[in-house]
Amino acid sequence: MRKQFCDAMVARSAANRLVFMTGDLGFMALEPLQEVLGEYFINAGVAEQNMMSVAAAMARQGIETWAYSIAPFCYARPFEQIRNDIAFHGLPVKLVGNGGGYGYGVQGPTHHAIEDYGVLLTLPDMSVYVPVFDQDLAAVVPLVGESSGPAYLRLGRGEPPSGYTVPDYAPWRHLVSGRGGTVIAIGPLAGTYIEVLQNLPDAVRPNLWALAELPLGKHPMPEALMAQIESGAELCVAEEHVARGGFGAELALHLVEKGISVGSFTHLCARKHIYDAYGSQNFLRRQSKISAENILAWASES
Repeated sequence: MRKQFCDAMVARSAANRLVFMTGDLGFMALEPLQEVLGEYFINAGVAEQNMMSVAAAMARQGIETWAYSIAPFCYARPFEQIRNDIAFHGLPVKLVGNGGGYGYGVQGPTHHAIEDYGVLLTLPDMSVYVPVFDQDLAAVVPLVGESSGPAYLRLGRGEPPSGYTVPDYAPWRHLVSGRGGTVIAIGPLAGTYIEVLQNLPDAVRPNLWALAELPLGKHPMPEALMAQIESGAELCVAEEHVARGGFGAELALHLVEKGISVGSFTHLCARKHIYDAYGSQNFLRRQSKISAENILAWASES
């Protein structure tokens, strides 16, 4: 999604005064943005804590400020500065983390961002955006840019089936219809499920919903989705994030508070940071049992 993000930022810079900061990352991807922003494109160096404090100061002066790094360096290393300097003052700094989830899987646990949005959503007024498809960035970047409070944009890699027509962006999208259970997938993971679920017979094919904005209270569930859940159909939440602080836990609490029972509840999530071996993002998805094969197995058994 980096190219699409860069294109959307170039378009935004044409009509908005903004500053873009990077923690010495984005090479071979963000050069077009650097060219149009000139001195307003700032390489803050390998100093993420300082970058967040400077971003907070600029936002305090009314400047639209974006702070970019790979995901673990965007939220984990500078968390204290995000908490104290940005969130506690309600400043609309736009945090951009590339390679969410297991995106940098082969580089090991220090580069896994599988607790990012759960951690950040503990902070006051934080909004999180997890685009599903590359094409979403044209709509998402303006939303992040206009956010009145702190926001985190988690970039991944859009993975729809070949030839798939991507639907227009919305926080909630119904991607696959059927008479089986219900799957809610967060961000790009949803795209990896489309083909295997579409190939199932209608009688057992689950309804696949993709969610791209958090927390849940920001955009209530569509009526059609609520009707599916209330019907007692099996429900599965899939996310490239650990269970604690993830959407699955938030949804389960929401349903309990509303007195809504479900036929069964399955949570497919990132299981751990440390494995005996590391590989690609897809390899680690299989290790965590959140791959397309795993959602297919769930659908076949439910």
